[in-house]
Amino acid sequence: MCPNRLNREFGAEEPNTKWVTDTKAVETAEGGLYLAVILDLFSRMVIGWSMAATEDEQLVELALRMAVAQRRPPAGLLHHSDRGSEFTSDRYLAVLAELGIEVSIGGTWSRTGDWYDNAAMESFFASLTKECTDRTRFKTRQEASSAIFEYLECFYNPVRLHSTLQYVSSVAFEQATPFPVHESPT
Repeated sequence: MCPNRLNREFGAEEPNTKWVTDTKAVETAEGGLYLAVILDLFSRMVIGWSMAATEDEQLVELALRMAVAQRRPPAGLLHHSDRGSEFTSDRYLAVLAELGIEVSIGGTWSRTGDWYDNAAMESFFASLTKECTDRTRFKTRQEASSAIFEYLECFYNPVRLHSTLQYVSSVAFEQATPFPVHESPT
């Protein structure tokens, strides 16, 4: 299986060199809503996300395709996840290979997942929980989905301040640090 190439090095000198991803279940009265998120470690910006009633490789692939469409990363990008079946499925790994993306999977295969190996994502989900999903009991998946969309697109990326970015938002950090847009790897 794929090694842990990120090796807990959560900084990035430029955008589109290191992405991290994970999923989270959000409870609603209808049942779970699953959220897949991809962060660029350069700016901690959410660059891809998807939500669905099921947690599977399609959920994470949709988040990946959103990130690739928005960012058009160069080949060699390091994409780090945990060992969840959706991230280690043949289909998902094939999509990453097709895009020229280097795979990194946290933890060692001899122990259960070590959350420190994906601490940047765990930190993001802790913020999402505290600032968005713990504030209310959602009646429907649609209600949860709307709240999460608003959090990601209207607050987290453009407004929320990050200590790792000298207390500026992800959008402000990227605007202050222009970077080239690459052609799509496919």
